[in-house]
Amino acid sequence: MKQDFTIQLASENNFSVLNRIVNILNRRRVRIKKLMGFEDENDFRKGGIILLVHTTADLAEKCKRQLEKLIEIEDVNVHEGSASYLELSERIVDVD
Repeated sequence: MKQDFTIQLASENNFSVLNRIVNILNRRRVRIKKLMGFEDENDFRKGGIILLVHTTADLAEKCKRQLEKLIEIEDVNVHEGSASYLELSERIVDVD
């Protein structure tokens, strides 16, 4: 049964990283509902991506394993539901 999952990635801030991540998800027909990319405040060479995807639990784990194989990716976390996406994105976006 398909449901929402939040994928949190920590990676190097290279030009092709986002393209590689989207290609992995597209090959498995995983629908991306929301995507947020950001740069680390302390080091411009590091960054991160938060994705809200709609897929099955099995495919989410397969995608996690494939994403971990990418050289630029340092850490991958998968959370069930969209509440994690909202919580993580609120930490990143500065609302003054």
